Amino acid sequence: MTDTAVETARPELKRVIGPRLLLLFIVGDILGTGVYALTGQVAGEVGGAAWAPILLAFVVATITAFSYLELVTKYPQAAGAALYTHKAFGVHFLTFLVTFAVLSSGITSASTAAKFLGENFIVGFGLDWGQGGVTAVAVTFVALLAVINLRGVSESLKLNVVLTLVELTGLLIVIAIGLWAMTQGGADLGRVMVFESAEDKTTFLALTSATSLAFFSMVGFEDSVNMAEETKDPVRTFPRVMLTGLGITVTVYVLVSVAAVAVVPVGTLSESTTPLLEVVRAGAPGLPVDVIYPFLSMFAVANTALINMLMASRLIYGMARQDVLPRTLGLVMRSRRTPWTSIVFTTLVAAGLIITVTNFMGEEAVTALGGTTALLLLCVFAVVNVAVLVLRRRPVGHEHFRSPRVLPYLGALTCAFLVGPWAQDPIEYRIAGVMLGLGVVLWFLTFLWNRAVRAKKTRFGDPAALEG
Repeated sequence: MTDTAVETARPELKRVIGPRLLLLFIVGDILGTGVYALTGQVAGEVGGAAWAPILLAFVVATITAFSYLELVTKYPQAAGAALYTHKAFGVHFLTFLVTFAVLSSGITSASTAAKFLGENFIVGFGLDWGQGGVTAVAVTFVALLAVINLRGVSESLKLNVVLTLVELTGLLIVIAIGLWAMTQGGADLGRVMVFESAEDKTTFLALTSATSLAFFSMVGFEDSVNMAEETKDPVRTFPRVMLTGLGITVTVYVLVSVAAVAVVPVGTLSESTTPLLEVVRAGAPGLPVDVIYPFLSMFAVANTALINMLMASRLIYGMARQDVLPRTLGLVMRSRRTPWTSIVFTTLVAAGLIITVTNFMGEEAVTALGGTTALLLLCVFAVVNVAVLVLRRRPVGHEHFRSPRVLPYLGALTCAFLVGPWAQDPIEYRIAGVMLGLGVVLWFLTFLWNRAVRAKKTRFGDPAALEG
């Protein structure tokens, strides 16, 4: 049987994602948990003008989004950045490292979100379960996500709709309270235009660091391309929906940052681990915020975890179909048409990471690990922008979106700039080295696996192996 016949015989993923579901997927993924925590950190870097780095981060993210749009409409398949790298350069080692970087960012984000959900669950219900209880709740939650994911992408996206609407409601409450405080004289709009950098940083470095922080809260649009094989008419749907999603989220971010700085002093925001809670307390002291916000936070992180686990499983599935990973990880459940082996694999990895983080790592290391995965993701974005330029020499037989000629160059340069030491914490480079070392080990094991499979097929006279 030829490779084409094998692909035809395999069940494909079910196309159930229309424009509205895709828009909610993108908005929910970008909003995520970042806006609930990063508002204070960005304000701490640049003062009241926290909206400025958010707008700069939006510009950088949108430039890279144009590159993703050209590639996803040119190659509407699962696997996203890893697939584009594979097609552009054809270097198995580089493709695997890109796959590993994207996978790490997704699973680490989902695991961290699940851990945070466990903590809020215990606080919200007033339980005294300790660290073991946090681990149990988080692992149970990840297992529940796997069950939802196995039932089908339609069920997963319906849950995403609910979580995104609740998550967005929490942010709209902050914006409304900020506007109310402004009309009642309880806000200082003058702070919004004040730019203050830390004593040990120049204005340029402070703005760069703040833009890097804000950029991490803008990522998420890239996850959607891993759902291309489950999207109806992806060539027409992706461009307008992705750009609309970015526009909605940056509007929400800017309004939240303005409301936060106007209502709460910058010092209080930057020192708080729950900056939006400080805004609600100061702007509407009569609301029962201590009861409401732990549950709103749970919804927010649940959505982040759901979307990242969806993305990670589709990434594994897509690259298994490209023989970058063992083909066993690309098996599809015939009854539900979901990639069951990749779902099981990513769930086990996430559960293991949760147990490790909650029991063996300090809070500072956990924060640095999250920053490291974002650092790796910026490296991936730089590679994707270069891949667009390479693949423009290889036309395809259908119409697709075309990014303006200069944007991929700007995207590669801006992402590479934000990877520099002027925008990153030194500890993140050390952790990235360890993670890439692990990636090299996994690549070598995959290489041995594929070679053994090819040798077995050749020994028994498999035509596809002999043709390869």
